[in-house]
Amino acid sequence: MRPAAAPPPPPPLARVAPALFLGSARAAAATEQLQREGISLCVNVSRQQPGPRAPGVAELRVPVFDDPAEDLLAHLEPTCAAMEAAVRAGGACLVYCKNGRSRSAAVCTAYLMRHRGLSLERAFQMVRSARPVAEPNPGFWSQLQKYEQTLQARSCATGEALATTSLPPEGAAGVQPQGSPDPAQSPQTRTPPSPPAH
Repeated sequence: MRPAAAPPPPPPLARVAPALFLGSARAAAATEQLQREGISLCVNVSRQQPGPRAPGVAELRVPVFDDPAEDLLAHLEPTCAAMEAAVRAGGACLVYCKNGRSRSAAVCTAYLMRHRGLSLERAFQMVRSARPVAEPNPGFWSQLQKYEQTLQARSCATGEALATTSLPPEGAAGVQPQGSPDPAQSPQTRTPPSPPAH
């Protein structure tokens, strides 16, 4: 018997969210598809891969290798801001690297955390379900964990003024994690809260 055929390679790009696509370097060369999907910004998470060739598509290069020692964290905030600006302007973003596996998957995950309010676990589930080969290297994963902690701390700081009323329990449906509460204050938030008003 013949050995089983290798699975076909994943398509060059996959839709992660309504205006967010993830793909390999081949996706940047798929001019017709970029135009069909309304992509206005390509985030090229590599030092060497070519930029998009489609007219009217901007490129933002994040110059990192797929190396756990690379500092991707330093690029996440400005990159996510540029992506959100493109989406708010009515466009869509394609994030890609050589194989659409590690670097670009990490950036897509960070964007969903930063601008869609998802936890790291939920954001990566979305990325992985859209592109099953997605797998940030261990260094990038630990940087995403640090980024999540930063976002949670920021959320706590900005939400303190609103925290005078009782808070829903941690893990309640639809409630974003707020990071570790102040130990001195945690016993006072144990009373069962009333459901949030809609």
